[in-house]
Order: sequence, then structure tokens, then C-alpha cells
Amino acid sequence: MISEMGKNESCELLRRQSLGRLGCCADGVPYVIPVNYLYDDDCLYVHSLPGRKIALMRHNPQVCLQTDEIQDEYNWCSVIAFGRYEEITETTEREKILGSLFKRLPHLTPVESRMTKGLPEAIVFRIRIERITGVSEHWQQ
Repeated sequence: MISEMGKNESCELLRRQSLGRLGCCADGVPYVIPVNYLYDDDCLYVHSLPGRKIALMRHNPQVCLQTDEIQDEYNWCSVIAFGRYEEITETTEREKILGSLFKRLPHLTPVESRMTKGLPEAIVFRIRIERITGVSEHWQQ
């Protein structure tokens, strides 16, 4: 049976996971891409190299991030956090968040392998969560 998840349960799922799908939109065209993230204090933190998603979010800062836990097709949960894109440019805060993100990532992805502390092209941003929804299905035989 599919049921709605409460805010606390939805936030816990965001906290447990680190891989999500970032959704953004510009000129009526949606764009979804996987990203590594960190959830902390009602914000999602992400880093990226410049590219299409950054350009789209600068144009339209309303975004969402979806993540899930799937045991099988009958036992899963999924959360979507809706919010606003904000770039973090203050050096101390930026380096602190990058450090926290790198600690959480189990392996270097292609993006992280090009980044080093202070790499100027790295963009660090947060999504300030304005609304969160979650659903789950747990089926017992």
C-alpha cells in the first residue's frame, strides 16, 4: 500500500541518502541530472563544475531534488524536496561545505577528481527547502 510520509520521515531519508536527481527548468523545458548532495539544517548542498544545470538554475532558481530507497518493486520510499537555488561564494563557508561533501562521498566521481581545495571553477550551492513530499510502499506477503 502506498502511503504519504511525514516531514520528519522525509527529512530522515534525505539525510541517509547522498545521491539524488536534481530537477530544474528554463523556458519550459525540464532538465534532470544525478548529483551527490549533503542534507543539513533544511538545506541541500551540492557542488558542480560550470555547465548546463548551473546556467539553468541561474536563469530559474526554482528547483527540486528527488531521492529514494528501493528494496524491490514492492518496498520503497521516495522524497522530493522543492526549493530555491543559491550559490555560495563566501570563501570560508564554501570551503567548509566542500570539505563536508568530500567526507560524505565514498569515492571520487569524475567531477570530484577534477576538484581540489580552492579550485576557482567549482560552484558550491544550496537548495533552501521550501516544501518536501514523500511517499512509500511497503507490501507484506
